[in-house]
Amino acid sequence: MERILFITSTRIGDAVINSGVLAHYVDTHPQARFTIACGHLAAPLFEAVPRLDDIIVMNKQPMGGHWLNLWRRTVTRRWDRVIDMRCSGTAWALWARHRHILARATQPMNKVYEAASVIPLDPAPHPHLYLSEDAQARATALFPIGRDVLAVCPSASMPYKTWPGDRFGALLDELTGPDGVMAGAQIAIFGGPGDKAAARPVHEALPDKQIIDLTGELALPDVAACLARARLFIGNDSGLMHMAAAVNTPTLGLFGPSDERKYGPFGEHTAIVRGPTPFSQIDAAYPDRKLHPDSLLQDLEIDAVIDAATRLYKRTERTT
Repeated sequence: MERILFITSTRIGDAVINSGVLAHYVDTHPQARFTIACGHLAAPLFEAVPRLDDIIVMNKQPMGGHWLNLWRRTVTRRWDRVIDMRCSGTAWALWARHRHILARATQPMNKVYEAASVIPLDPAPHPHLYLSEDAQARATALFPIGRDVLAVCPSASMPYKTWPGDRFGALLDELTGPDGVMAGAQIAIFGGPGDKAAARPVHEALPDKQIIDLTGELALPDVAACLARARLFIGNDSGLMHMAAAVNTPTLGLFGPSDERKYGPFGEHTAIVRGPTPFSQIDAAYPDRKLHPDSLLQDLEIDAVIDAATRLYKRTERTT
């Protein structure tokens, strides 16, 4: 029996991006058992991983104390393989037969390709989230088969990465209206516990009976299972965008002040849309954009998103 330690991210999006490497080992090492070390936000994503021994939650501490705690919890075990996606070098401080430590790419590339370079793997494994039967059952209860669901996440981790909320409302009204590509579809809103304000413009634009607002209402595994039942996902550059792509839902990412070459959703069933301003120009104009209090996607017009969503919808088969 092999024992594999997989060290991954605190952030949800980065953990999803790295998940394809983990799934590769689940598939190719059928006798292996897994211990996963990650931040508390990402930990629920891994609860249904097959042959899981433990999830070690790494809560950030001053002076890197969380790395010392991880070492204390893992140093007494003999690992067949340690895979460190955090570029920390922790693997060198543990007894391991094989060590794989990610090195950051020196040229812009999709982060999924960067993650695959830790082995390396070619082709890069698609991000993958394991869904429990219970999570899938709860998602089925919320979204029974028979009506298309358009999933949206109008929020993001920082204000500068969010498309203006009134445009989200107008977009969804167009896409699900009588002449829209998803006429009559149900709207499912996703986001974290603090994202209720971001959902308000959607409520203002659409009748309540058309909306299921799940903002802050579900555990992360249930969010993943619900996203898997959607016909289309539209959202800002966020962890939920990467989750939607990982469960094979057609995913449209809205980009502006982040680099789609690195952070675009991965896979043939995905697309991105941005305004006419290239990332390099925004990057130069707003070097401190993480502190910017307002949206930096102001140049992304509604018609451009409608066109991109329509094209993606038409070229993807139903995945629910």
